[in-house]
Amino acid sequence: MNSPTQILARLDRIPLWPWRYTLLWVLGAGYFFAFFDIVNIGAALPEIARQFGISTDLASWAITASLIAYIIGSFVNGTIADLFGRRLGLMFSVGAFTLGSIGAALSPSIGWLIAFRFVAGLGLGAEIASVTTYLGEISPARVRGKYTSWATACAYAGFVAVPFVARVLVPNYTWGWRWLFLIGAAGGVTIFLMRRHLRESPRWLVAHGRADEAETVVAEAEQHATRRLGRSLPPPEDEYEPLVHGRFPALALFGPRQRGPLFLLIALWFFYYIGNYGWLEMMPTLLERAGYDIASSLSYLIVSGIGFLVGALISIWLNDRVERKVTIFVTGLFWVAALLVVGLAPYPGVIMPIGFVASTTIGLMVPIMYTLTAEHFATVSRNTGVALTDGLGHIGGALAPLLVLLAADRLNTFGGMLVMALSGIVVLVLLPFTVRATGKALEST
Repeated sequence: MNSPTQILARLDRIPLWPWRYTLLWVLGAGYFFAFFDIVNIGAALPEIARQFGISTDLASWAITASLIAYIIGSFVNGTIADLFGRRLGLMFSVGAFTLGSIGAALSPSIGWLIAFRFVAGLGLGAEIASVTTYLGEISPARVRGKYTSWATACAYAGFVAVPFVARVLVPNYTWGWRWLFLIGAAGGVTIFLMRRHLRESPRWLVAHGRADEAETVVAEAEQHATRRLGRSLPPPEDEYEPLVHGRFPALALFGPRQRGPLFLLIALWFFYYIGNYGWLEMMPTLLERAGYDIASSLSYLIVSGIGFLVGALISIWLNDRVERKVTIFVTGLFWVAALLVVGLAPYPGVIMPIGFVASTTIGLMVPIMYTLTAEHFATVSRNTGVALTDGLGHIGGALAPLLVLLAADRLNTFGGMLVMALSGIVVLVLLPFTVRATGKALEST
């Protein structure tokens, strides 16, 4: 049997996807329903408030509870995945948001709904870190970004589906909002498929001293790749030494090697999510203040949703072709410019096309940022690192409505858009301090 270093070098030398494509579809389906579940609460909220006879402010606690749980779930599940394996972490995340979605659909009161949305949030926060980490670790170095982007495209397809499905169900059926949650719960079906198709991450196995199991997993990948290529694989390059498991994952993150990247990426995601969630959550309110009616706002949501998917599809092609931090920086410039244009000219002929551009930049930037984030951490604490940076970054998302509305009260629509644009500028300032890892082995970054 090869040394642990050689085992991982054999995986990284493979030039294409080395597993059954069924695995991609299983992960993509789980991601689709997770992101469907993230945004369906927004479409259901007015009807929930009406049926339960409560204010929208009270009903919105279901969103707040989910966001708080998102942060908790990402950290707890990241620790589970780093200590006990990526497969277990993935199945836990899908199971949690499925259970929470079923409970939310059957909730008899707002209290029960808030509680079950908290459970769903635990899984939703865990899912993003788990999928990002798992795909990054099982993919060969040269296609790591491509397949992380592919999964994120499936996720944004869930975003796109919500306005269409909600428009049919929520206004026309008493149980319409409940069916929205049940559709999100369909992600639970993927747990049974995961048990069959998911292989444990060979990087996690090596880091935990289970090189014999990693050897078996990588040999299977080599067999699939050789059949697909129709020729033998290129020789591996052995240039790095994988870390072995030694400490509690969160403690390892605060060691001298990973402490700097940890705080850098928390800050990067914090500021990015101010603009991101400002755009996702507050644009209907800003449009209403600018004089748009509900129908116009719904049309905006549909156009924006398509932009998310278009951007994610572009990222599949681009993620491994250009240095990731360069792509993010250039795309970020378009993001900031689009926000300022919409703020300065909030007219129908501007909002639709420029709004589409803004949403496309989100779809393009986020999967590449996910890939880049995972590349900063060692295998022994990678899932926890991704979870902490993304989870704590969501505090920026939680502050976004307050900051955007505060600025809009003083400077109207332009004030809200200016807050989002300024947060994007901070991201551009921080980005050069991230690593260059495109096409490199995870252990060498």
